[in-house]
Amino acid sequence: MILTCPECTTRYQTDASQFAPDGRKVRCAKCGHVWLQMPPAPEPEPGLADSSVAEPPQPEAEAEPVAAPQRAAYAPPAPRIEPAHAPATRFASQPGRFAQIGIGAGWALLAVIVLVVGWSGIHYRKSIASLWPQSSSLYAAVGMRVNTRGLEFRDKNAHYETDGQQDVLVITGHLLNTTSRELTVPTIRVALIDADKRELYHWNFSAGVPMLHPGQEATFHTQLASPPPAARNIELSFAAERAN
Repeated sequence: MILTCPECTTRYQTDASQFAPDGRKVRCAKCGHVWLQMPPAPEPEPGLADSSVAEPPQPEAEAEPVAAPQRAAYAPPAPRIEPAHAPATRFASQPGRFAQIGIGAGWALLAVIVLVVGWSGIHYRKSIASLWPQSSSLYAAVGMRVNTRGLEFRDKNAHYETDGQQDVLVITGHLLNTTSRELTVPTIRVALIDADKRELYHWNFSAGVPMLHPGQEATFHTQLASPPPAARNIELSFAAERAN
């Protein structure tokens, strides 16, 4: 069976048995055109023709050879027969594009979630550490200390005074309750640190007030005679925290 493309007139040799009675879609391998090809008409069965009238013999016509397309230097491949239930479409690549867009949107949403969680973890670290005290060590590991006690040192000041023949280190400041509940004021610890961040000496003292109401502030004062000459910095903390 010979097929001829209606678009570019390219001819193909194919098997007629592949075509159902209602036809089948084929695609031209050269130009891509798709058309519905019907099967050839069935030949009459021998012996069914009316033999009462004798027809004079007719000379047999010579079959003309199928000419190959002159513009092609090679025989085109056989046409691809399309399934009857799968119509041709020009948008076969669109599902891949939609999948890529969906993947990109998913990564963008994940990045936004990570940023929001990270910002919340930093901004609300005091509340998180209050509900989950073990998280304070995680914050400290990344250089962000969290005050889970709710008491903050403010306006710290250290200076030297002379008392007769010796120097006296005087330390002053304020202690503030930053929570919405009444807090017990623990013993305060002072550590003297050298240039290499080593502790040279420490002592404890009382802030002078047993309790602080929400938002209340108390002034503290302590001093040390003849402090180590190598001391360069002071570190204030609570004695109970150091004990733990």
